[in-house]
Amino acid sequence: MNILVLVKQVPDTSAIKIDKETNTLIRTGVTNIINPDDLAGVEEALKLKEKYGGTVTSITMGPLQAEAMLIELMAMGVDQAYLLSDRRFAGSDTWATSKILSSFIQTLDYDLIIAGYQAIDGDTAQVGPQVAEFLDLPQVTHLSEIIELDGDELVVVKKTDYELDTLAVKLPALITTRKEMNTPRQMNAFEIWNLDKKKVMIKTFDDLSIPLSDIGLAGSPTKVKKTYTRPVTTKAPKVEMNEVDAAKKIVDLLYPYMEVKSHG
Repeated sequence: MNILVLVKQVPDTSAIKIDKETNTLIRTGVTNIINPDDLAGVEEALKLKEKYGGTVTSITMGPLQAEAMLIELMAMGVDQAYLLSDRRFAGSDTWATSKILSSFIQTLDYDLIIAGYQAIDGDTAQVGPQVAEFLDLPQVTHLSEIIELDGDELVVVKKTDYELDTLAVKLPALITTRKEMNTPRQMNAFEIWNLDKKKVMIKTFDDLSIPLSDIGLAGSPTKVKKTYTRPVTTKAPKVEMNEVDAAKKIVDLLYPYMEVKSHG
């Protein structure tokens, strides 16, 4: 089984800054981490490889500094890695990003694509499903478990707001993973020792079959009109009273929002 895992290096959400002119994230000088949902996908891919054989390939789009993330993943057991990096990709929204990734993926041999459910720097949960649509693949999102590979079908558990659904999806397919579904492994000495046999392969716009008008800010239908910092408001006044008066006060505050029904 040849598995592709889409990963993203994301800024620490506690240190995000916004470029006021372009309304895009400023990533320079910000501590970066591997997106948690994506890291869960890497772990699931490695578990499938250990059980059924095959290869695991990680793919990311971003600046050259993302190479360090891919090296870390190879030290965990990923077989090969690709970095799609080009200044012309800058400003791409999820639509343009998905087009870029899909254009490259079409050049590879794969049975399964795994993407994280969403990235913590955007929370859109759009890239995985959009890649599936561009590649015309069946998809199952928001997984809580991968049960088994049964012939040419992958049996999975999808988590919804109210239930768990067990589904079988025919390969090739795309699935999205959640950070809660596993605990990712650490880098290990054997894989670190063999890093000299692996290399991050860098691809640019010139390696893709996609119009320039479909990428970057020009190819992004999503436009951020304005960003602002939410003003800090003062805390509500503190009122001290006994238990009976406090209970009455709470009822008085809640009463306008409660639907009163007559019984009898």
